[in-house]
Amino acid sequence: MLPAPDSCFLYYHFPSRLFLVIITLLTLALAAAGFVWGRIRADVVALIALVILAVSGVITTSEALSGFANPIVIMMVGLFVVGGAIFNTGLAKMLGARLLKLGGNSPTRLFLVVVLATGLIGGFVSNTGTVALMLPIVVSMAAASGTSPSRMLMPLAFASSIGGMLTLIGTPPNLVIAEVWEEAGNAPLTMFTFLPAGLVCLVAGTLLLIPMSRWLAKGKKSSGEDAAAQGRSLAEIVDEYGLNDDLWRVQVPDSSPIAGLTLGNLALRTNYRLDVLELRMGETGRGLIRHVTQESPTATSTVDPGDILFVRGPREGVDRFVADYGLMLADDPEEARRNLRFYDIGLAEIVPMPGSDILKETIAQLDFRNRFNVNILGVRRDGRFITDNLGSLSVKKGDVLLVQGTWQAIGALSDETRNWVVLGQPVSEASKVTLDYKAPLAAVIMLAMIVALVVDAVPAVMAVIIAALAMVLTGCFRNVADAYKTINWESVVLIAAMMPMSFALEKTGVSEMVSSSLVDALGGLGPHWLLAGVYFTTSVMTLFISNTATAVLLAPIALESAVAYGASPLPFLFAVTFGASLCFASPFSTPPNALVMPAGQYTFMDYLKVGGPLQLLLGLLMIFVIPLVFPF
Repeated sequence: MLPAPDSCFLYYHFPSRLFLVIITLLTLALAAAGFVWGRIRADVVALIALVILAVSGVITTSEALSGFANPIVIMMVGLFVVGGAIFNTGLAKMLGARLLKLGGNSPTRLFLVVVLATGLIGGFVSNTGTVALMLPIVVSMAAASGTSPSRMLMPLAFASSIGGMLTLIGTPPNLVIAEVWEEAGNAPLTMFTFLPAGLVCLVAGTLLLIPMSRWLAKGKKSSGEDAAAQGRSLAEIVDEYGLNDDLWRVQVPDSSPIAGLTLGNLALRTNYRLDVLELRMGETGRGLIRHVTQESPTATSTVDPGDILFVRGPREGVDRFVADYGLMLADDPEEARRNLRFYDIGLAEIVPMPGSDILKETIAQLDFRNRFNVNILGVRRDGRFITDNLGSLSVKKGDVLLVQGTWQAIGALSDETRNWVVLGQPVSEASKVTLDYKAPLAAVIMLAMIVALVVDAVPAVMAVIIAALAMVLTGCFRNVADAYKTINWESVVLIAAMMPMSFALEKTGVSEMVSSSLVDALGGLGPHWLLAGVYFTTSVMTLFISNTATAVLLAPIALESAVAYGASPLPFLFAVTFGASLCFASPFSTPPNALVMPAGQYTFMDYLKVGGPLQLLLGLLMIFVIPLVFPF
């Protein structure tokens, strides 16, 4: 007998069990149709379904909201932050680049390294994030080796999904079945419970993709560099304007008489023909705990012992400057070019408007340094880049001015829309700058989290929260707002809103009805047939619904089916997560599949031709492998 929810109008007027079953099934069908239609965001569809179930009395208000307090949902939020820090510090890019160096010039070896490296990274980073990281690297390496990127990009997407099956945190469906298993009164799954079956899947998938991937390269262009291009980077802007030419790194020792003087006192441009591109206020801390502070050079900037100045100008001028003030000049000019960074300060280009007040003014008259706290480093005019003797240069229509300052000061320039337009988005550009000096610290925090999850030192959700907090507090993000931006709230809300669907399916008896149907239809043929029914039902649904939503819907049904049959639910739950994650026959079944579609010049038929057979063959394999690892 179902309990009557509090203050539910519909329940008291239509209290029959049949009504609640109908409402549940209609809501489930509505949610599935909404996911397939795609015109409404998946999280909004899930919230609509949640409201219908709560208002109709199928579930109580507390049950409806329980998903938002679920440890799995909180854990996902923390994992987004940890993953964001791994990218923000450049750690993920460093690891990916080093692994890809193993590829050499052999196309097959390169393919194996790409697939295996992507799979391993995908075990600890979201599959979407893994593909976003590896995509430009793989395209550039393919171009360098003369290999078509089309051969590797679809396998790259597939490998990221397969890699998610290696660990508990690799993909959201793993967390979903872990929660269902634990709620049934069983011991929690560990970090690497998934590893044996996941490794078999990764090896088998790699071997199957070697011949299949050759079909992808036929009729495709050999170069995909344009697909990887995401606009001009700061390094490219520096090269275009020649700011690295005549760049020198000068350090201020404790004994130097320069200490306490301002850049205005030094008059470097007048006395030495030098421009200061960066004033680095030393690097505090040692080893892992390092902090770098930069200041945009202005006339009032004070030079202190231990500071580092990156100056640009003739060698004769920098030699006199160093000799006059007892400074230390780096012998290797390349050291300055390698160490020029844009952590706190940045670059941007501004284009004067046709009626701008700054037209016909000289750079010196503009006085951007005092008015806006930015320096003008160069002018792009008629395809030429002018960086010398800027003070007397008049601004003309069509010029582009290169400015340098703190990211906040550059962002403030965007408000002056009457006089100029800032190219790009300074706030967005600042978020792209990797805090690479924090990469070792991020690596230690990530490894500590993994160890804590493996040894079960603290509850999994607490280990992830602690790691996320550590990433924020130790400066692996520029600020807390950047940490929040790494969270994919659509996924979080989708899972939290769909979790109560399991309450509805269970309370109304729908789960029992479906599981009984599966058992009646396939149970007599043996547990492998029942497992196959669960697996391929999940696999087909994932072609139309997100893998996370599919796992949320089918995990309780798989549990009920196993209990009704008298077998362990664990292999059936694993059939759900493998069936939900290993979906390759459509470009829209997972975000990684969609990400590589334009870069690889793929058509829908390419996914059917390669992904379809791979999805079927891996499914048949896992039906026999899963019971070997997790017996019935």
